[in-house]
Amino acid sequence: MAITSMDPGPGVAAMQSWGGHAEAYSSNQTVVDKVLPEMLHLIDAHWYQFPPLNPLWHGLLGFTICMLAIISISGNGMVVYIFTTTKTLKTPSNLLVVNLAFSDFLMMAMMAPPMIINCYNETWVFGPLACQFYACGGSLFGCVSIWTMTAIAFDRYNVIVKGIAAKPMTINGALLRILGIWLFSLGWTVAPIMGWGRYVPEGNMTACGTDYLSKDWISRSYIILYAVACYFLPLFMIIYSYFFIVQAVAAHEKAMREQAKKMNVASLRSSENANTSAECKLAKVALMTISLWFMAWTPYLVINFAGVFETMPISPLATIWGSVFAKANAVYNPIVYGISHPKYRAALYQRFPALACQPSPDESGSVASAATACTEEKPSA
Repeated sequence: MAITSMDPGPGVAAMQSWGGHAEAYSSNQTVVDKVLPEMLHLIDAHWYQFPPLNPLWHGLLGFTICMLAIISISGNGMVVYIFTTTKTLKTPSNLLVVNLAFSDFLMMAMMAPPMIINCYNETWVFGPLACQFYACGGSLFGCVSIWTMTAIAFDRYNVIVKGIAAKPMTINGALLRILGIWLFSLGWTVAPIMGWGRYVPEGNMTACGTDYLSKDWISRSYIILYAVACYFLPLFMIIYSYFFIVQAVAAHEKAMREQAKKMNVASLRSSENANTSAECKLAKVALMTISLWFMAWTPYLVINFAGVFETMPISPLATIWGSVFAKANAVYNPIVYGISHPKYRAALYQRFPALACQPSPDESGSVASAATACTEEKPSA
């Protein structure tokens, strides 16, 4: 369709501002062509220079999100169910794990179906209001998950590093932390709806997110401060926590080995794995946590900052990876914080015997649950 035949509006002005860049692709078709007319005022001029995505990409994205949704909803739903119905798992620390699983469950349960439908239609089909709520929901659940992971890390730091000097977390204390996380996250994610920044369709036009292409400082300031509050600050706190956790456990293991040497015994633990020390196990958990963090949220951060600071060109295809990696975080969180918990595994095998491909592992050798590890190790320090 020729530019002159389009109805006047922000979309046409944006198209013209690019001086007919679409013609460089031997076609006047763009990735915006299928966008609903009422959505055009949300589309940045940047996207008018790109031809439509190959339908295969939409199909692959829809299929991938569908698979992630099935795994995430079932995995996180199982974590919530088992942690809330098993008496031995009803502890203050595990409430944080339940909150993480609940947030990830909501993210995929509420965001995957609309995105799959949009991938089938190759554009956003639910209108501008739904776009705002969709983006706000994704941002909210993501921020809640991030800060819950931070709260879990600090709880482990408090128990392992401070030891008996630490003030134990109570049920009310855990609930207050969870409430604070949700309110803090809600404040940041509602801000664009209230006018500080805004939510717009992403480059692939099948999802909505933050507007990182607007050049005004209202939009730029929101992206920068939101990144500090919901990426850099929690990331620093998680690295800080696990650094001192590993350091404390390493010092404790060294002291135990020296004591065992003085007593002329091989080990002070009756069931210690001779090939894998406790600090190595915990270091692996810490490394996995931080690595998965980077895998999940760094691509989306790079896309946002590339738009804000104009450091690199952003294509519609590139925005797909940000969505996939961020949503994949909801899949492996229950693995890191749930399945790695020995008591959770025992309850899982008991409730669902078919999932036990091998005998339940010995719980005494695991330090994946720092709360369990510290209560078992600290008295012998």
